[in-house]
Amino acid sequence: MAVAVRGSRGGGGGLGLGGFSLRSFFSYRIFVSAMFSLLFIATLSVLLTTNPTTPHHDSALPTTGNAYVHRTFLALKSDPLKTRLDLIYKQASDHMTLVNAYAAYARKLKLDISRQLRLFNDLASDISDLQLKPSYRTSLFESDGPVDEDVLRQFEKEVKDKVKTARAMVAEAKENYDTQLKIQKLKDTIFAVNELLTKAKKNGAFASLIAAKSVPKSLHCLAMRLVGERISNPEKYRDEGPRPEFEDPSLYHYAIFSDNVIAVSVVVRSVVKNAAEPWKHVFHVVTDRMNLAAMKVWFKMRPAEGGAHVEVKAVEDYTFLNSSYVPVLRQLESAKLQKFYFENREENATKDANNMKFRNPKYLSMLNHLRFYLPEMYPKLHRILFLDDDVVVQKDLTGLWKIDLDGKVNGAVETCFGSFHRYAQYLNFSHPLIREKFNPKACAWAYGMNIFDLDAWRREKSTEQYHYWQTLNEDRTLWRLGTLPPGLITFYSTTKSLDKSWHVLGLGYNPSISMDEINKAAVVHYNGNMKPWLDIAMNQYKSLWTKYVDNDMEFVQMCNFGL
Repeated sequence: MAVAVRGSRGGGGGLGLGGFSLRSFFSYRIFVSAMFSLLFIATLSVLLTTNPTTPHHDSALPTTGNAYVHRTFLALKSDPLKTRLDLIYKQASDHMTLVNAYAAYARKLKLDISRQLRLFNDLASDISDLQLKPSYRTSLFESDGPVDEDVLRQFEKEVKDKVKTARAMVAEAKENYDTQLKIQKLKDTIFAVNELLTKAKKNGAFASLIAAKSVPKSLHCLAMRLVGERISNPEKYRDEGPRPEFEDPSLYHYAIFSDNVIAVSVVVRSVVKNAAEPWKHVFHVVTDRMNLAAMKVWFKMRPAEGGAHVEVKAVEDYTFLNSSYVPVLRQLESAKLQKFYFENREENATKDANNMKFRNPKYLSMLNHLRFYLPEMYPKLHRILFLDDDVVVQKDLTGLWKIDLDGKVNGAVETCFGSFHRYAQYLNFSHPLIREKFNPKACAWAYGMNIFDLDAWRREKSTEQYHYWQTLNEDRTLWRLGTLPPGLITFYSTTKSLDKSWHVLGLGYNPSISMDEINKAAVVHYNGNMKPWLDIAMNQYKSLWTKYVDNDMEFVQMCNFGL
């Protein structure tokens, strides 16, 4: 009995616990449902009580963000067609924005497409004006009542037509703008490449200048070998006194001023090999004191062929060439000119490629200015032929002494063609003195092969003229450096033009000279940086020079000229 009672209590207790759990479960669900219902009612209350009506007097309808969601709820509340109206209006606005964007982009690119710009502007105006039409504005945007479906359809049709037109125009314009972008990128690339090309040209010109003006190893070797020969055998190379041929005006006299032994030997050798009577030719070679011994030993070891005469002297042997008499020497000793040459030389040269060649150390050498003192150097001569050391003679030159110079001082080949190589290229015609005295269109002529009438020179006082102008140009305002500009000034009205076949120039820089023109020339000139004794020489012209190199000379073989 006692067991039954305890069991009854246990059973009653279990039932009571189950009832309590079931009631708790239902109470929880009722509570959650009530909370969600209250939240939903609160949300609807906010939506329906905040701005329940929205007037349409503003044509710029809210179409994005919270405003667009808000209007969509209002449309659902008032009229389903209003949602459709909003979507149509948004589509029109988006395409109008796109059209305006392309128009603005076209203006930014400054494209020559005024027709397209006008079409874009017209289309944007048409889309914008749709809402301003009285029928649409009254029925769709300003009415508080239901939307007229027929009017909406008409509005939708017009919008779709404008959208179709806009898409077609944008598709056409996109292709055009992409092409313009490619063109612009190509222009940018070309500009960048041009910048690199300009820089490369400057670097190349500077490297070429270094290569041209440096002493090649083979040439240095030859000079050292010749000096060593003199030191080893001093009795064989004693100085000889002047010979009468050096002052005989009946002979053919040449002036060659150079510090390059091999170059001078080629000039002398090419003259005598092409001369009908080589024993009548006299060469006056002037060099600096550093190369005097080497030059003398060369012509002692390898005398000129055919009985030609060679006189070798140093600049210092002409004592009248001093700074009190020669303006150039006085200027070369000035601190200002020294600064111009030696301070920041590399930096200045690379900045201005046009001025690069004028910073050449050769302009500091008196050898470059001796050509203006020929009558004083050779007082007993009547005529003399001046030759640069970078020329090769291919024919007998005795005909030059027979040319009638008509009382002129200088016989030279003119170099101008078209507008090139006129006086305006060499002189500063913005200076009043230059502008007053000279014609900018006057034709320039070439140094390198010049027949000078020394009697006419003395009569015209050409050296005094040279001194006058050189002194005026101490600050380099009349012309830049070099000997051609003062030569053009000094012999402005006293130069006789020679036939071009006497002297062909450009073999040191111009690869386009025809071989017919070269073969007809009496003298070919390697003016420019690509001298024939350098590795940078042009191969098509090099053989004209190398065939006159004395390859049998032992020191030439030992120094490996690579010819």
